Amino acid sequence: MSDLRVIESSSPVQVRPALCVDLDGTLVKSDTLWDSIFALARSHPGKLPLLPGWALRGKANLKAKISALAPLDAAHLPYNRAVVEFLRRERAAGRAIYLATGADEALAERIAAYLVIFDGVLASDGATNLTGGRKLQKLEHQFGDAGFDYIGNAMTDLPLLSGARHAMLANPSLRLSAALKSKKIPVSQTFLDRSNPLASIGRALRIHQWAKNVLLFLPLLLAHSLLWSRVSAAVEAFLCFCLAASATYIINDLLDLEADRAHPAKKNRTFASGNLPVAAGLALALALLAAAFFLASFLPPRFLVYLVLYLVTTLAYSFALKRIVLVDVIVLSGLYTIRVLAGGAATGTLVSPWMGAFSIFLFLSLAMAKRFSELENLGQRGMTSAKGRGYLVSDIEQLRSFGTTSAYASVLVFALYINGHDVTALYRHPDRMWLITPLMILWVSRIWLLASRGKLHEDPVVFALRDLMSLLIGVGVIVVALLSV
Repeated sequence: MSDLRVIESSSPVQVRPALCVDLDGTLVKSDTLWDSIFALARSHPGKLPLLPGWALRGKANLKAKISALAPLDAAHLPYNRAVVEFLRRERAAGRAIYLATGADEALAERIAAYLVIFDGVLASDGATNLTGGRKLQKLEHQFGDAGFDYIGNAMTDLPLLSGARHAMLANPSLRLSAALKSKKIPVSQTFLDRSNPLASIGRALRIHQWAKNVLLFLPLLLAHSLLWSRVSAAVEAFLCFCLAASATYIINDLLDLEADRAHPAKKNRTFASGNLPVAAGLALALALLAAAFFLASFLPPRFLVYLVLYLVTTLAYSFALKRIVLVDVIVLSGLYTIRVLAGGAATGTLVSPWMGAFSIFLFLSLAMAKRFSELENLGQRGMTSAKGRGYLVSDIEQLRSFGTTSAYASVLVFALYINGHDVTALYRHPDRMWLITPLMILWVSRIWLLASRGKLHEDPVVFALRDLMSLLIGVGVIVVALLSV
């Protein structure tokens, strides 16, 4: 739950000068420059190499260039609700309110037009970066002896808070709070609208998605090779993929900021909601990748190849492939198969062609089920297409056909595998393995039945690890396999 409250001082405010409010981290909980950079990366990735050149001409120029190419949607920014509510009350009481920000003026004007609570906008104009001392001079010139009140959040606001009649804070940094205290600058009000940072980091990591990486243990289990050295290697490989996966989830969330903020549920994600700064997310993703590669350095080189392949494919999916019809589901199924191959490489276990074929068909079916379920939900809301995906709700029956065919193809591959020499070598009673076939048919059929009913709301692999029936079927498969040994 977000911490949303206003902390008021005991002394009432007597003077009513103009009220000036900062934008980044204050009126909105995010930094709009970082938001715009990732919006640019999503919409115009080819422009990213130009950023250093724009920055050399000044930060105001950088902001103007990015804002022109990747304009943020003012209607879906993560506003600090406590600040907005206070501004609306002050506006209703007849107070003059100004948006005073270092953000580009085009963005500031759009925000002012959306909120309709400001008497004026003071912002960076492409030549002057209106922050710190420059902003203070601007406000002093604008309001003269009448002075101004100011709401800020970061150290760059310290000169303005020092020069204001009444200093107010919104989600203040610890450094700013300490600086104000040391300078004995009284704070009349503090507006808080944020979640616990550790909880936000936990949500950003999407730890529940680590369940998919259990597939790295599959080659070892099927080979009946549970030597400690191989088990420890599998555990290390599992941790590498978990760290790498969380890094890619964060990067994907950063690239999807604008789309997530317009989504009724995804707008509550850690970065879309502004509960964790985008810059912190980027730093966290880089740290996770560094840790993953450090651990990978202790494993066979072939595992590192699969880890890099996984990362490159995932990033390509996030940047472009997720928007290409059918290519997206093939890539998703490939990412599952890469996990299996990586598990074999980490433990020195051979992955048979049968397992490869089985994985491709099964995971393609599950990827199709995920897309099918999304379209089913869109259809129930009266929508006709999946934004940014390329699929139409009218494609749903064709996806059902593709997905169920692929599901039963995986069962057929497994049935053929049972008759192979590998099973005879590994199991004393290979005929008993046939009992697994109806269990598999039951599970894949149930997945598609739930998807058709609109009850499959998450990744099918993650769903399987939480669903009681799926877990019972899994136990049944393990029991049959043990009885066959």
